[in-house]
Amino acid sequence: MQVLQLVSERSWRGGEQQVAYLLEELRELGITCHVCCQKGSAFEAYCKQNNFPHIALAFTKIFPVPTALQLKAYINKHNIQLVHMQASHAHTIGVLAHMLGANCELILSRRVEFQIGGSLLSKYKYNYKGIKRIICISERVREVLAQSIDDPGKCVTVYSGINLDRFRDLPVIKSDYLRRTYNIPPHKLLIGNISAIDVHKDYFTFLEMAKLLKDQGVNATYLAIGTGKMEQEVKNYAIELGLANDVIFTGFIKNVHQVLPELDYFVFTTIKEGLGTTVLDAFASRVPVVASATGGIPEMVQDGITGMLAPVKQPAIFAQKVMQLIQHPDLRQRVVENAQKTVVNFSKEVTTRHTLAIYKEILDTH
Repeated sequence: MQVLQLVSERSWRGGEQQVAYLLEELRELGITCHVCCQKGSAFEAYCKQNNFPHIALAFTKIFPVPTALQLKAYINKHNIQLVHMQASHAHTIGVLAHMLGANCELILSRRVEFQIGGSLLSKYKYNYKGIKRIICISERVREVLAQSIDDPGKCVTVYSGINLDRFRDLPVIKSDYLRRTYNIPPHKLLIGNISAIDVHKDYFTFLEMAKLLKDQGVNATYLAIGTGKMEQEVKNYAIELGLANDVIFTGFIKNVHQVLPELDYFVFTTIKEGLGTTVLDAFASRVPVVASATGGIPEMVQDGITGMLAPVKQPAIFAQKVMQLIQHPDLRQRVVENAQKTVVNFSKEVTTRHTLAIYKEILDTH
């Protein structure tokens, strides 16, 4: 089986981590994938460090034909049977390479629940006949996409997975990093959100919830773990709400899987989310989750069973759900235990097994 992963992004975010997991797990199963990535990207460095056969290209959006031609030549030279396109620009390049004569089958991953764009290019590339399957990271993503393409039967769901091994020895790796670093006294609860500080993650609702909990007498420190283009605006809003001494903006933390278990509650106020693997990290960390009932999140978080759900942009309900967990330790314990049982279905091994089955189905059929 000759497979190439097409990764167009320069930075390293959740999608790139999922591709890395897939590459590593497939290698464990005896399948070493090729990679085409952007020159100078984090993924190129990853391929070099881990000895994955790869080609690094320019991935210019202005004139993509030269990149597509180089990709086509690589595919045909190495007898690549299947190209897995992992992001929007990768999708464009992959389709163009196929049109120019790349002798392979195409698969696309879809990670967002937005409807596809209305442009002719978007409609063409999502309905391109050379694409045999579109792998969606949640049922919600699949449903939204299936409504807007000609052949909804191409869309299949394969949930993203996490590395459960990082959480096997929680008592060993658990530290007091947050309390020590930010001088937080032991009697204060730690309530955190871990996500990019951008418009879709809606830290404004997180802060409004914090204000409501503070007014109700909850003694807590709130942690915004992440960075993003709206960081200063969100910091200003925290001051405006009188939370300057209650909210800590940590910026990006590299070993977040070691920090997450320190939280007493993980609150995820996102507006749009294909799935949200940080929720799974919280499950594995034995941290109770209060999250937005949006996107693929309800496929992981069952309200009152594996966590608590609140409507988007409803800080009062988020605060109410957190108070329920604080006031009812038995409920808190129950959702944590149920989440632990659920998260095993969202491992990187399970994701790889399901993805590989799709690869085999396509190659056996065509």
